[in-house]
Amino acid sequence: MSVDGEVRRLKSEEDEPGWEVDPDDDWGVAVIATVGRQLKLRREAVGMRAAEFGAAVGYGEDLVYKIEGGKRIPRGEYLDSADEVLDANGLISAMKEDVAKVRYPKKVRDLAKLEAQAVEILSYANHNLHGLLQTEEYARALLKTRRPSLSEDELERAVAARMARKGIYEGSSAPELSFVQEEVTLRRPVRRQDGET
Repeated sequence: MSVDGEVRRLKSEEDEPGWEVDPDDDWGVAVIATVGRQLKLRREAVGMRAAEFGAAVGYGEDLVYKIEGGKRIPRGEYLDSADEVLDANGLISAMKEDVAKVRYPKKVRDLAKLEAQAVEILSYANHNLHGLLQTEEYARALLKTRRPSLSEDELERAVAARMARKGIYEGSSAPELSFVQEEVTLRRPVRRQDGET
C-alpha cells in the first residue's frame, strides 16, 4: 500500500497485539460493543467500506470487523486514526479513556480503584511488589516463569497491567508508600532469554 509515496504494510491481527474482551466482564463487554457499534455507524455514515477504512487507518479489514463487532479491544492509536479518517472532531478519540479502563482484567481494575482511593498502602511481599517497584523487563521475566505458562497475549496484558499500577504515583493525592528492600535485590540483574544480563 502506498501512502504519500511511502510503502507501508497494513497491520493485521497477528501484527497488532490487541486483546480479546473478557466475556465475564459485563461492563467491559458493554463498553467495547458500544465503541465498536459507534465506529461502524460513523464509518458507514461517511460511506466507507471496511477494507477502505482499514487501509486508511493502516489496519487489516479482519481487525476492523473484529473491533466493530466488539470482539477486540482497540488501541488508543486506532481510535485516534479513526477519528481523523472519519472526521469525527474528537468524538471517537474521546472514547479512549473508557477503552483504556477495560484493557485490563476486572480484578486489576478493582484493585486500581482501591489504590486510587488509598491514603496509605501497606503491603508485605517478601519477593515482589507487583508493578510498583518492577521494571517492565523484570515483570515480563517474572511472568514468563508462571506455570501453566501464559500465552503471548496474556503475557503482554499482564505486563501492561503491572506497569499501569505505577499510575498511583502520578496523582496529586498519591498514597504514602514506603518500602524496605535488600540492596542485593536492587543490584541483581535480570537474566534475558539469551542468557545475557
